[in-house]
This record gives sequence, C-alpha cells and structure tokens, in this order.
Amino acid sequence: MSDLEDMGMVSAPHTSAGRVPTPKGYRLFVDTLVRYRQPKDGDIDELRSQIQRKVDDEGALVSSVSNLLSEFTNLAGVVTVPHAQHAALRQIEFLPLSENRILAILVINDREVQNRILHTDKDYTASELQEAANFINEHYAGKELSQVRERIVEDLDQTRDSMNQAMHDIIAVSQSAMKEVPQSRGEFVLAGETNLMGFAELSDVDTLRRLFDAFSRKRHILDLLDRSIHANGVQVFIGAESGYEMLDDCSVVTAPYHLDDDTAGVLGVIGPTRMAYDRVVPIVDITARLLRAALKH
Repeated sequence: MSDLEDMGMVSAPHTSAGRVPTPKGYRLFVDTLVRYRQPKDGDIDELRSQIQRKVDDEGALVSSVSNLLSEFTNLAGVVTVPHAQHAALRQIEFLPLSENRILAILVINDREVQNRILHTDKDYTASELQEAANFINEHYAGKELSQVRERIVEDLDQTRDSMNQAMHDIIAVSQSAMKEVPQSRGEFVLAGETNLMGFAELSDVDTLRRLFDAFSRKRHILDLLDRSIHANGVQVFIGAESGYEMLDDCSVVTAPYHLDDDTAGVLGVIGPTRMAYDRVVPIVDITARLLRAALKH
C-alpha cells in the first residue's frame, strides 16, 4: 500500500482515514484493470422501450434519456439536444413588412425554421417577393446553406441581364440573410443532479455550490461535452482531466450518439470519482447505441 501511495495511486484524505484511490489510481483502474459488466437483458429492453416510446418528440426524448441514465446509474444524467451537422435549405418564403423590410422564413433540414428580418432600399410587392422565392426554391432547395450562398453570388452575375432588377435585388439580399444563420452550440438536459448529494465526497456545501453553479451556467458542461462529440465511443474524464476545477471531485462519462453518419449529440453521466465504472461505462455506451438505432427509424 505504501508503494501505491508513493506512486500517487492512493492517498489518505485525513491522517486517521484509510487510503483511497486518487484520480491517477482511478485512471489506471479504468484503462487497464476494470472488467466491465454489460447491463442485463431486461435492463437493455427497458432502455430500448423507453427511448423508442419518445423518439417522435425531440424534447421528450432528450428528457427521457437523461432520466434513464440517472435512474440506471444513480448519478446525474446529461444529454445534449440533437443538432444536425449539416444545414440544408428546404424552402424560403418572403413576406413584406413596413419600412423597407422583408421577413425571410427559411426551412432548414426539413423542419427547423429560421426567421430573418431583411432591410432593403425600397419596398417590394408580394408578387415580386413570391417570384424571387420561387426562383430560390427551384434552383437551390436541398443544397447546403454554404453552397447556396456561393451559388447565388455566382448565378446573379450570370443571370443579371435576364432577370428584372427587383428580383435580382431580393435574391441578393436573401444571400446575406442565409449567411447570418447561426450555428447553434446546443443545449443539454440534466436529470438526477440531487443524486450527487448522497456521496460523501460531494456533499459539503462548497462542493455542491460549485457543481450546481456549473450546471446552471451550462458553459463549462457544454465545453466538456463538445470535446466528446467526435470521440470514438465512450470517454471518461476523471477529476482534473475535465479541465474545470468545479469537477475536480467528479468523473464524467460520455459517449456521442449519431444520426446516420452525422454526430447528433452527446450523452453521459456525472458522478464522484469512485463511481462504479464497471457498470456505468457499459450503460452509457449501450444507451448511446440504442438512441442511435431509435433515431434512424
């Protein structure tokens, strides 16, 4: 035991306390010694059933999965809201507003709607706006927004002589509107955070205050989850490996989940460094796989 202590694998938190693994010791355990236990068939069936039941409602699905992770691990479950890696224009419509303004309504990736206010040099009629929208939908629907922006600039130069000035101006303005469509950083849903209060190493007031402050501010948690979005399988961040002081007493186990060939988001659990890695890691892994299978249908 003294050799392990000299190697930094275990430590005594107090002079009268027994030795406990350090984050370095847990890292060695996770990487080389742990024997993972796959969830029971009944648990897998329950996870699959609960996920498939909510798959048609994105908000309910994310909440359900975060709750399931919390329930099956007795830790805090976290799931980022699915987001597409590609943004394809499906349809655009223009509505005239007052004071030389146009409302551009963009439908992206089949169901996401983005509204933009466009400022123009003059007012345009509803028929002129409809004509411009028809042109864009006919020539660019289904293409990535980045491609649409490039193509509009090129095509306007080539079709200037065959297109009336109003239509040319409206389409030119629409190009700038699509350029401003933001790439959402995403959100996450957290469930079971009160479970963390049951662990002695996380139960003091200062530690809990830092944790719950991080949960409410979201930025640090999102940063950590973003680091996992392109990972190949499960990632385990132990203690200071997260890079955030408020998580020094925690471990975070994450896995990306996919929709076809795109990464849709990240799910995982947050708990103490002494969590049951042999159970938790397989649960996170199988939940990500089940969520991917459900999203494909």
